[in-house]
Amino acid sequence: MSAKTILLADDDSAIRTVLTQALTRAGYSVRATATATALWRWVAEGQGDCVITDVVLPDENAFDMLPRIKKNRPKLPVIVMSAQNTIMTAIRATELGAYDYLPKPFDLSALLQTVAKALEQVSKPSPAKPREMSESLPIIGRSSAMQEIYRVIARLTLTELTVMIIGESGTGKELVAKALHDFGKRRRGPFVAVNMAAIPRELIESELFGHEKGAFTGASARVAGRFEQAEGGTLFLDEIGDMPLEAQTRLLRVLQQGEFTSVGGNAPIKANVRIVAATHRDLRQLITQGQFREDLFFRLNVVPLRLPPLRERSEDIPDLARHFLNAAVKDGLPVKDISTGALEQLQTYRWPGNVRELENLMKRLIAMEIDDTIGAASVLAELAGSSAQIGHNHNSAAPSSDTILDFMEQHFSSYVSSFGDKLPPNGLYDRVLNEVEPPLLRAVLSATRGNQLKAADVLGINRNTLRVKIKQHQIKSLRGFS
Repeated sequence: MSAKTILLADDDSAIRTVLTQALTRAGYSVRATATATALWRWVAEGQGDCVITDVVLPDENAFDMLPRIKKNRPKLPVIVMSAQNTIMTAIRATELGAYDYLPKPFDLSALLQTVAKALEQVSKPSPAKPREMSESLPIIGRSSAMQEIYRVIARLTLTELTVMIIGESGTGKELVAKALHDFGKRRRGPFVAVNMAAIPRELIESELFGHEKGAFTGASARVAGRFEQAEGGTLFLDEIGDMPLEAQTRLLRVLQQGEFTSVGGNAPIKANVRIVAATHRDLRQLITQGQFREDLFFRLNVVPLRLPPLRERSEDIPDLARHFLNAAVKDGLPVKDISTGALEQLQTYRWPGNVRELENLMKRLIAMEIDDTIGAASVLAELAGSSAQIGHNHNSAAPSSDTILDFMEQHFSSYVSSFGDKLPPNGLYDRVLNEVEPPLLRAVLSATRGNQLKAADVLGINRNTLRVKIKQHQIKSLRGFS
């Protein structure tokens, strides 16, 4: 049997060389090119058993070429590579009929496994019709953890399977559920979200299934429940672990029979919805405690999707922070930039509140920062007032002056190291003092919310001395304090 031929397109010669060598060692024959023109000619001539292509090529975008490939040779598997690692890239590749999407950089063994699986396939379902993509990203992150989430979401948009999203509070479970809806088969229908933890237990059944007039005291008219409101669309059941057992029984019946009755009603109502559930709790533990039905768990847990906490993807923090800076402008907050040092400080924090905590912090920083650029001192002062710790020191009490001093030591070391092997300039003491003192004063004033008396105590100086230094360095006092 002759070796299978792989058609490879990437304008980076180093990537072409590495992939060609790896594929050849794996027993494949490889034809490599830097252009979409050559790739399309080979495909049109009937060459190749599998295509591996970068998205951005010098003469054409692979996404523009994919529909032609799928029309000309519908069974030819196409594996898309991209350094533009966003959820939109993953979804677009899947919608246009790509066999798989691999974000750069990727593991060679993973690529070889994907190629082997692609060559084993007998047929490929018809791709969904391409549609315009919004430029606004519903989910932010380029980390490897998020890339895997994007790939799963992209595949799930082609199905109507029930999905269980598992993740800590603030990780973006509703954003993922909304993405599954917005890019899925039911996107023309409504997306209805209901938080089990936010509804009184005695009202959950009425909230979900609706009620008839006279069903209970105060029921003066028939009210449609969330299942009816989500007809033809997606019903997102957030914090499903907080659902009472009675409501669990009714939900299980809906999932088994595809219909339900309203509270006080007798006529069955068809349930034409896709269910996406979410929880931050350990449902298996709740099952052992008798608080969650095991049969319902298996009905909901068809496709489990775990969202990583922010501390497991700290490399995404700069992108998230800048996203929140841009979003704040649309909400009427002033335009701010953020320094590299500030971003580094954000990446050292453990974020117990995850992305939601980061968003709230960025809003505070934008509102409180006097300068046009949010600096490391301002970030540190805000984090110093948080309940969780920076770095590995997260189990102890909230930091105050000690943490600020740690930052100032880093700031001082960075300044001195900038001299390199050169002899420091004359007047080093005053230079260092002028470099270090202003951010120190801003950090302490921010940590004390502008209270100069408290700030002077933290610094160990007289309040009048502090006032002189504030004036000397032209540091504006926070509004409302003196």
